[in-house]
Order: sequence, then structure tokens, then C-alpha cells
Amino acid sequence: MKKAIIIAIALAAATTKGYAQHSGDTLRYTVNPQHVQQHFQGWGVSLCWWAAQCGKWSDDKIDEIITWLVSPTGLNYSHFRYNIGGGDDPQNRHCHQHHMRRGKGLRAEMEGFKDFTSDEYHWERDAAQRKIMLKIKEKRPDAVFEAFSNSCPYYMTYSGCVSGNAVATADNLRPEYYDEFAHYLVNVCKHYKDVYDIEFKTLEPFNEPNTDYWYANGTQEGCHFDYNSQIAFIRVLAPILRQSGLSTVISASDETSVAHSTEGFRLYKDAGILPMIGQWNTHTYSATNADRTRLAQLTHEAGIPLWMSETGDGGFGIRGNLKLAQRLINDMRHLQPQAWIDWQYMEEDNDQWCTVRGNFKNQSYAKVKNYYVRQQCSRFIKGGYGIVTTDCPQTLAAVSAQRDTLVLVVVNQRRKTVHQIDLSPFTTLPHLGNIRAYRTSATENLADAIASVKTDDKILTLTLPAQSITTLVIPI
Repeated sequence: MKKAIIIAIALAAATTKGYAQHSGDTLRYTVNPQHVQQHFQGWGVSLCWWAAQCGKWSDDKIDEIITWLVSPTGLNYSHFRYNIGGGDDPQNRHCHQHHMRRGKGLRAEMEGFKDFTSDEYHWERDAAQRKIMLKIKEKRPDAVFEAFSNSCPYYMTYSGCVSGNAVATADNLRPEYYDEFAHYLVNVCKHYKDVYDIEFKTLEPFNEPNTDYWYANGTQEGCHFDYNSQIAFIRVLAPILRQSGLSTVISASDETSVAHSTEGFRLYKDAGILPMIGQWNTHTYSATNADRTRLAQLTHEAGIPLWMSETGDGGFGIRGNLKLAQRLINDMRHLQPQAWIDWQYMEEDNDQWCTVRGNFKNQSYAKVKNYYVRQQCSRFIKGGYGIVTTDCPQTLAAVSAQRDTLVLVVVNQRRKTVHQIDLSPFTTLPHLGNIRAYRTSATENLADAIASVKTDDKILTLTLPAQSITTLVIPI
């Protein structure tokens, strides 16, 4: 089989000042294959909350949407986050019935596995999310799963409500329940290992814990933990998880802001609990490249793997899709995670926070433009690739483990632009006739784009339409 260079190009509205050479609508820069920043493991998505809805669908529809999600010719996702529900009070004694309907909708109501301390585990619950996870495992045997919690069960909280304390800046898990909640999380992990042979790689007990997002009668499960409480709970959870016999390790702390995540990491280090953490997770809803670089440095120095475990963004049409694509590029270049995880696979009322738009009630669904925009990266930058450097901040470059494949992703919401890419660090460039090119734009989905490519000695020239993303596959 012939070796290949893959170059994925995506153009976005970021300034071109300060890198390589810029002349009018022509950008010139170099790809450096020798400097590998991080070894990438794969792309993924949370199962919360779409899976708990789609898992109720007919088997043929479940089969199709999971094929779209995990197939190497689809999104090629391999990393998935299973939500361990806390579960609200069935009698609604301290919060309104269906209070999540006002915001995220009934889809955000997760089932817990126990209703009170002495209750037996109701393992029949959460059947829909479980069905999706098992279908993923069937179709993608190499899938990696993480278990995460948005809230403890209602009866362990101060407020009696799983969406948060009455005061949004106050913890909601009572300290006297730390041990019980830790056992609850670990027992769910053990159940999936024992019954379904799914061993979670990581267990994340928090979700955006140091925020004021979570309050009683709120719109989704959520639980505030200040940093001291996070540290105290990790000290309880770590020995319980270690004694379980599972190979699962703790991940933390899923802050919404990279700056908060960096602060938390330093406090964990000062408290001496980093040896209890097997992976660091952060969201990138709020992030500067300086913040990303600081957190990358801290995790690298500590030898702790890093995931970008959740993000998403609004907007309109392909402009919004490419805005998130630029965030993806910033994350990969500066944060340097080993996995990059979408928040939602399917949504009902938009084409920005999802890659497939559906109707959970009537079981209808269709790919949206964001599917193809994401696919231009996820289909071609595969697990095992090394992320390498380029001079252009709008690009993402990767080489395969065999050193025979290069992937380059670049992006623009401006007018048509020409990219002149210096590939002189590589030994040869193939004949133009051996190059394949694909492009997604406002009017195209992974369309043939070979006419946009020219080669001259070691310079590869690409003509890129406004608001477009292109992938080149170049055998050598």
C-alpha cells in the first residue's frame, strides 16, 4: 500500500498578523514534521444527554446513527463520556417537578441508581444511555469510555435537589456523604465491568464544579465544589477506587474555564494529591492561548495525560461551525490534549452544538454542516498521530505513527485566500495526479477539490474559497 501525506485545510477568521509571510490574500508558511508536541489518541463526544433519548429509538435507527458516529469513514470518534446520573427526588419534596424543562428540557433529567441510602441499586435504570454505549462498544471495539458525574443523588445534598444548592456558590454534597458518594460512583463502574465488560478508563467526579452555574430548581444536574472540597473528596475517592480492583483512574476537574483549571491544578499540586489523579480534564468554553499553554506545561511537567473533555459554541451556519473549528485548532496547538471531546452529538433545535440534528420524539434525524466540518479533521487525523508545529496559527498539523502521513488543518471566514506551504522538510512531493482533495463549504460536503491544488518543487499551493475547509491526501 502506498504511503501518504494527508493535508486537511480549513480557513477561519483569525488575524494573519505575526506569523510567516503575509502578502495580500496569500499566506506563506512552513510545516515542521520533526517537532512532535503531543501524541493524539482520538476524538470523542459525551453521551449526556442525547444517548438517553436516542437509546429509546428503533434498533435500525440506533445502528445508523452510531455508524455515522464511529465509522472510520464517518466521524471516526473513539472516546466517549458516560454520565452517571444522580437522580432527583421522586417525590419532589425540595424542588419543582420537571424543573429542568425550563432550560435544557426533559432530556436533562437523568435517572439515579438509588433513591435513598439503604435502597438497593436499580440497575435496570438508565437503559437508553446504556444501550447506546453498548452499541458503540459493538461497532467500535477499541472505544475508550470515561464515567463522569454532574451531581450526587438528591438525598446526599444540602438542598435535596440535584441541580445545586439554594446558593449557587455553595457546595451541595454534604461532607458526611463523601464516602457514600464515592462508593456510589465506584459501584456503578464495577457494575459495568462485571456485567457488560466495559471498564472505564477514567472516573470524573466533578463537572464545572467551581462555578455559580448550579442552583436548586435549575436546568440540569450540577454540583458546586470549591477547591478545598474537591481536594477533600479526591482523598476519599482515591483509596476506594484503588481497592475496587478496577484499572480505572481518577480524572479531574472539568472546569469550564482553562484559567480555573490551571488554578485548580496548582492547588491540587500544593495539596499533594496529584499522585491520586490519573488524567487531567478541562473544558474550553473560556480560554486564551496563553491559558492553554500554561496548563499544557503544568500537565506535561507532572506527567499527567490531558483531555479537552467538553466544548461547544453557538453561531449561525457555517460561520459558527468554523468558529468552533478555530477553537479546536487553538486547543490542539496550545493546550495539546491527547483527546478532544465534543459536548453533544445530536440536538433538536440548532445546527451548531451538534453534528446531527434530530427530533427525539419522532425519531427523525439528519447530518448538518457541522458534521462535515468536523469530519474533515476527525476522519483524517487519527488516533496515534503526532501533532506537529507550523508557522501559521490557523493551522493544525499531524503526522502518522509510521511517519508517512501528514495532516494540516487551516481556517478563514474572509475572502478567497491562497496558501503557499513550504514542505521542504519532507524528502519528496508526489505528482499532482496522485493527490486527492476534499472540501466542505457552504455549498459542498466533502466534495472533490483537486482543482484547488498545485505543486512546484517543495511548495504546495492551495486556493481556498471563503468559509471553507479542505482535506488533501497526498501519496508519496
